[in-house]
Amino acid sequence: MVNIVKAIQQNTFRSILKIIYYKIFPNRIPVAQPPNIQNFKIYHKLLVGKKGLEIGGPSDIFRRKNELPIYPIIKQLDGCNFSAKTVWEGEIKQGHTYLYYNKNKPGYQFICEASELSTIPSETYDFVLSSHSIEHIANPLKAITNWLRALKEGGALLMVVPNKEYTFDHKRPVTTLHHLIEDFNNNVDEHDLTHLPEILQLHDLARDPQAGSFSNFEKRSYQNFENRCLHHHVFDAGLVIDLYSYCNIQIKAMDLVKPCHIIVIGIKQKNKADNSPFLAKYQTYNPVKE
Repeated sequence: MVNIVKAIQQNTFRSILKIIYYKIFPNRIPVAQPPNIQNFKIYHKLLVGKKGLEIGGPSDIFRRKNELPIYPIIKQLDGCNFSAKTVWEGEIKQGHTYLYYNKNKPGYQFICEASELSTIPSETYDFVLSSHSIEHIANPLKAITNWLRALKEGGALLMVVPNKEYTFDHKRPVTTLHHLIEDFNNNVDEHDLTHLPEILQLHDLARDPQAGSFSNFEKRSYQNFENRCLHHHVFDAGLVIDLYSYCNIQIKAMDLVKPCHIIVIGIKQKNKADNSPFLAKYQTYNPVKE
């Protein structure tokens, strides 16, 4: 009987300690392993308790109980959007208004081009997040270069990119790394409509009901600088890996998740990245099809 009472007292004491600990460190509250993210422990280890910047968020995929619930585990998150009014977020205001997780204080909302980050100092953040943003940017290499500039040495870049086979882009060819390098060398900016003829011809409106009729879609597309709805480039896992390798980002984990997510996290480094194991695996293996 004495042993039972002691056990209850000990468990109660541990429970109280846990409550106090999580009050002091709310970002350390355990998050359940998502069923479809094989490498969640790696994402968790690289991001827990750290300060980051999100491009084009907040993003549902990062919320608790969704595919990659990292909002609950990070310490602080600022946001960057290209305009004070967007199709996805509505009206936003620069300042401490970035509401990404209701248990954390708002982060700072920057309003500037994601491909420039002109108001953000270098080596400021431990990580950068981007979910379904890179395809909306006319010059992906320019964007990633500036995201890396904002990262501290050894910081992490986590991107979620749409796998073109499972989106309205499925009829379009995958963009080549060579093309992205050319766009970077030519300093292509957000006024670019080079891919619009291909988009109007091959965009599958049956998979994009929000776009409306073809005439509505065409009108919206010509106004892309204002709304940023176009997918300039189309991606598969191989191109994402090539991008990380070209930018000397050492990939630590990669997951392909339904309905169309390519999820990848890597570390900024000065040395040349060796991502050949990931390239060998993901060019021939696509668990989204299962």
